[in-house]
Amino acid sequence: MSAFEADLLTDGGQTAESVSAALVAFIAAATRTIDVAIYDFHAREGSSAHVADALEAAAARGVAVRVAFNVGRPRHPAAPRPMAASPEDIDGLEVPTRGVHDVSSLMHHKYVVRDGAAVWTGSTNWTDDAFSREENAVIRVESPSIAADYTHDFDQLWTHGRIEPSGGAGMVTTLAGDVTVHPFFSPKGPSLAHLLADRLGAARRRIRILSPVVTSGAILGTLAEFTGRASFDVAGAYDATQMEEVMSAWRSVPANHWKIGAWQAIAPRLSGKRSTPYAEGAVHDYMHAKSLVADDEVLTGSFNCSRNGESNAENVLHVTAEPVAERFAAFADAVATRYAAPPRSGGPSDA
Repeated sequence: MSAFEADLLTDGGQTAESVSAALVAFIAAATRTIDVAIYDFHAREGSSAHVADALEAAAARGVAVRVAFNVGRPRHPAAPRPMAASPEDIDGLEVPTRGVHDVSSLMHHKYVVRDGAAVWTGSTNWTDDAFSREENAVIRVESPSIAADYTHDFDQLWTHGRIEPSGGAGMVTTLAGDVTVHPFFSPKGPSLAHLLADRLGAARRRIRILSPVVTSGAILGTLAEFTGRASFDVAGAYDATQMEEVMSAWRSVPANHWKIGAWQAIAPRLSGKRSTPYAEGAVHDYMHAKSLVADDEVLTGSFNCSRNGESNAENVLHVTAEPVAERFAAFADAVATRYAAPPRSGGPSDA
């Protein structure tokens, strides 16, 4: 594996089995330690169950395995969709586990730290739908310093069993190929929303954004400024079903009415995926990728561009490298093209 790798998943573009096999191989390479922080994980059904088998097999051969998982289920329109999996199934793994919870907050990570030297992270939960029916990113980084940052965050979660004491900013690390990576963790440390808004505001050539929802005032305001410039290169995609729920909630809160105008300025520059509305047992086919490209910088991880998400346990990698930015920008363009609204047909009403 090179120092930095990204797998960019699309709805129907890969099988659940292929993504599960890659994660199993990552875990199987462990010789000393495996630390997992995971939001949603079908540990006993589908292809993702092979990941549970790999964790148990690692423990059986003497690897020190720890799994921290989300317990709470806060639900509001801008929140991540509720877990499909049962926390009890994760807790039932034959490895040390710890449920993590706090009032109105989620343990929303999806990362693995292997042997204190490599990290698997991104936006991808461990379910067959997440592997095969959602837009997502899987990031793999080979770096002891970055692994140490993730281990520090994990130890906070493991020690306290709570979200609030965790988070902070990691170290800036330069990898092979002049790829600069800086990890950030919430809820402690710098505001992730303001970090993204700051890098948005610094853009001079292009912006590409993928996020299920956009509800942070800092991000909405900054993005609206750029989308108001017709000549500025802005594109991306969001989950239309979820943003309709958010808009409905905003209408009932006068203090949020300005956000409606901001979003109405932004949305025509982006594409909305019409995902299946959430229901128990329904397919999870959300536009679930979370990435921002500002010129040659990428911010990607588990964080929705949401106000509420800042109180969650989340992680974001700030990556500076032109080739990485080009790849994520091309991914955003492809997703935007796939879900672009069809052109209106000609006729008297279009005159």
